[in-house]
Amino acid sequence: MDFASKPREQIEHEQPPERLAVLRSLRQLWRHKYFRELLAVRIAIQTSDGILQVALAAYVLFSPERQPDAVSIAIVLAITLLPFSILGPFAAVVIDRVSRRQVLVYANLARAVVTLGLAALVATGVQTLGVQALIYGGLLLATGINRFLLAALSAALPHTIDPSEYMIANSVVPTIGPAGLLVGVAVATPLRLILGHVMPDYRANAILFLIAVAGFVVSAILALRIPRRQLGPDQRTAPKAREVITGLMQAIAHLRRKRAAGLGLMTIAAHRLIHGIVTVTVILVYRNYFHAPDQLDAAIADLGLLVVITGAGFVFASVVTPPVSARLGVRSAMIIALLASAVFQLVPGSIYARIPLMIAAFLLGLTAQAIKICVDTLVQAHVADEFKGRVFVIYDVIFNVALVLASVIAAIILPANGKSVLVLIIMAVCYLLISVWFALVSRGVSMNEGTESLQVATSP
Repeated sequence: MDFASKPREQIEHEQPPERLAVLRSLRQLWRHKYFRELLAVRIAIQTSDGILQVALAAYVLFSPERQPDAVSIAIVLAITLLPFSILGPFAAVVIDRVSRRQVLVYANLARAVVTLGLAALVATGVQTLGVQALIYGGLLLATGINRFLLAALSAALPHTIDPSEYMIANSVVPTIGPAGLLVGVAVATPLRLILGHVMPDYRANAILFLIAVAGFVVSAILALRIPRRQLGPDQRTAPKAREVITGLMQAIAHLRRKRAAGLGLMTIAAHRLIHGIVTVTVILVYRNYFHAPDQLDAAIADLGLLVVITGAGFVFASVVTPPVSARLGVRSAMIIALLASAVFQLVPGSIYARIPLMIAAFLLGLTAQAIKICVDTLVQAHVADEFKGRVFVIYDVIFNVALVLASVIAAIILPANGKSVLVLIIMAVCYLLISVWFALVSRGVSMNEGTESLQVATSP
């Protein structure tokens, strides 16, 4: 069906109810064999990552020996995220030059080996400076490999679907993947609480690391089910070190020509910065304000629940974003999501009580994921395949740097318990300013090229 040949009025008239539209779109994607297999790999990776994140949080944030503040969170994030921001361009050249299927296989196996080493170190219970350095170095590698994997998955996605299915795929995949992460969190959190009652904390954490190892091995096995050349790239040449800088500059130049994708990345960078500050705030509030330092189990349980509620917002975004984007356009959907973030951050997000913060977590999770779905779609639709690996690594680097910068700002402006109504009100104003900026700079920029397929995919 040629969308361009059909009058807009006819397409809109043919739209089924939103719930049926989403179900039909999901069924259309499901018919692609390699989409199903790539999705299975993503779910396995992110479920294992959810388990690893719980182990990491239990070790860093919920150790009886520690009462974290914003500075310690900033240090941990800088150690685990910034190195990939330096190595990311090198990873981008690999993703755009060698088999992405092979990247998924070997990167998963490498992460399994690193995580196995972490399990062994944590199981010793030793807290010397040397052991701590090795553990944080291992976490650095494990986190960097994960971002590398996610960039490869994003670059591979167009090779498993039709070009007319980018929007719906980018609403399903970035939601189902994190849903896998939530499964990992939902399984690992109560397991960690149970293990913490029958053995020392360090052994309980080590067991979670071992379970994550098994998950990464399973992810590699699932990736082997996909043919070696199925996921691209279309151009396969051996990567050369000197190509890193030139390749990165070429990708940035490509983004300048593709303004829709470039503006999308700039917008999500600003959004991620504000969202990161709020995230650090909530972690500190749940760890140090709602709970005393010795109430570890209660703090872990409450934060685990908050993660699940935020994830529910992610899932709901996959339902509402495609029809809203199809009806109003990607640009309007992003503006609405940014404005809604400002409102939700103000009320109920500035009320320091458990129920209002949980409601805010759901609503802000919804808007954050809606923005990500739209930006993912802009990148998929507007960036040429030969640049997709590099652009998605740049995308991940933006995420990492914004989160680290957010934690540094939080360390400067937040008290130790995280409670500051003024800070959250300022964050709401920042969301509003981002929405106004985006509305102004995106005027006249065509953002629906390659995204009209949502109407096609959801029509009878």
